[in-house]
Amino acid sequence: MTKIFLPRWLSRCGALPRRAAEQAVVEGRVRVDGRVVRDVLFALTPGGPEVTLDGQRVLPASLVWFALHKPRGVVTTTDDPEGRRTVMDLVGTLGPGVAPVGRLDRDSQGLILLTNDHRAAAALLDPSRHVRKVYRVKVRGHPADAAVERLLTERMSFDGVPMGPLASVAWVARQPASTWYEVALSEGKNRQIRRMFSAVEHEVLTLIRTAFGPVALGDLPVGAWRPLTLPERRDIAALAL
Repeated sequence: MTKIFLPRWLSRCGALPRRAAEQAVVEGRVRVDGRVVRDVLFALTPGGPEVTLDGQRVLPASLVWFALHKPRGVVTTTDDPEGRRTVMDLVGTLGPGVAPVGRLDRDSQGLILLTNDHRAAAALLDPSRHVRKVYRVKVRGHPADAAVERLLTERMSFDGVPMGPLASVAWVARQPASTWYEVALSEGKNRQIRRMFSAVEHEVLTLIRTAFGPVALGDLPVGAWRPLTLPERRDIAALAL
């Protein structure tokens, strides 16, 4: 079983935030099997030794998973130094150590997963696993077939970061001044869809994530959240093997 650093273990259990956990270790407030450990790089096997903080035993938190329909204008982080509204402001306390899985930019909306199962969350975000994410995208104008072909075949670079090609781009609807597509990614770089459509001269006007791996947004209202179903959790666990 993979070992993790002691402060991270304390944070996962909901005992303290990560930085406070590091400080507690340095101050000698944490014991492992009765021995004071002051090394923040001390690694342990989850569920192995007994860990105490200020004399109280620290127990693993129950693992929880939630799906949230993030509105536009909300940032995907646990806290924001600029004071902007975060996804955690929407959901409140869902359990110790619960945090969003990855990011969805402030101007976008749609499905966000939240969990304290950080091992499985890391697997979902691992580029080598190619976990599929699906979006409903409205762009300005009517892209030509050649533009769509570029999105599907060309690997572009923005600020030195290579992106693409997109996994799929399927036409959904045409409006007088815009076009709707269903777009899928098997990787996820910062503002990738927006940047790639901009590169073929079509601004993204609306972007809604509708699926992340085995979890679909469905009819979940904007701003609402729900626990994942048992089949969804089983599918995530299978992806994380």
